[in-house]
Amino acid sequence: MLPATMVPGGLSETKSATPEVQHIVDQVKAEFERRENRTFDIFQAIVYRAQVVAGINYFIKVQISDFDTGYAHLRVFEALPQKKQGPSLVSYQTGKTRDDPLDYF
Repeated sequence: MLPATMVPGGLSETKSATPEVQHIVDQVKAEFERRENRTFDIFQAIVYRAQVVAGINYFIKVQISDFDTGYAHLRVFEALPQKKQGPSLVSYQTGKTRDDPLDYF
């Protein structure tokens, strides 16, 4: 659920990942692994930002390994509920650190 203060089209503040955000990450993990051509034992959502469009773009920082650069930023689109579509991995960035800011990409 998005806060009432969120402006459509703008990014929310960075928030700690919730079980709902982890569920979204879990649903796109197979696509991420297919694109990276490898599997990941760790795939833990850390923080996220949201953008209301014709649905919601989630920008999610995910830990994918124990290395310093073991983080990825995922952009996941979740269509409006009436579309009856699951979340889709739009794009991602790898080689990120825990301290890298989570910005629009």
